[in-house]
Amino acid sequence: SITNLTFYALLILFTVVGLHYYSNNDSNLIPNKSSIALETSFATLSAMVRNHIGNNNEIYVPFIYSLFFFVLIGNLISNVPYSFALNASAIVTLGLSVTIFIGVTLLALSKHGLKFFSFFIPGGTPLALVPVLALIELVSYFARAVSLGVRLFSNIFAGHSLMKILATFLYKL
Repeated sequence: SITNLTFYALLILFTVVGLHYYSNNDSNLIPNKSSIALETSFATLSAMVRNHIGNNNEIYVPFIYSLFFFVLIGNLISNVPYSFALNASAIVTLGLSVTIFIGVTLLALSKHGLKFFSFFIPGGTPLALVPVLALIELVSYFARAVSLGVRLFSNIFAGHSLMKILATFLYKL
């Protein structure tokens, strides 16, 4: 059966695809406003990706762009009264963060091989501290996946709880 989570995930997917389809400007010489807005957002995200991961890693821009629009449209749709907040569901945010974390880790392992594990130990570390420091860094690395998912979930959940409280107070006035 279709749950609220499934319905709103599909609604967000179709909204993002429809928005980009509507803003497609292949046949017009002069771009419309929505096309300019999407091109600007793509250029901005592309510049941010270039600044953070370098020019030769632009292959990841479409994925980051789609993830950005999924979260953005999900947050905007959840502001409609009585709608379901997809990002206020812990399973969605933790699922996204853990999936991306696993993908990034596998990508780093394929790109750097076993040298990837050298990122956990800073240069010049005394040999006696290596096991303890490696364990601390490994736990810290894995905690990032949970941390990113919990942060998005808690921010959206807290915001919607606050809106509910304020709406209740305003209604009783």
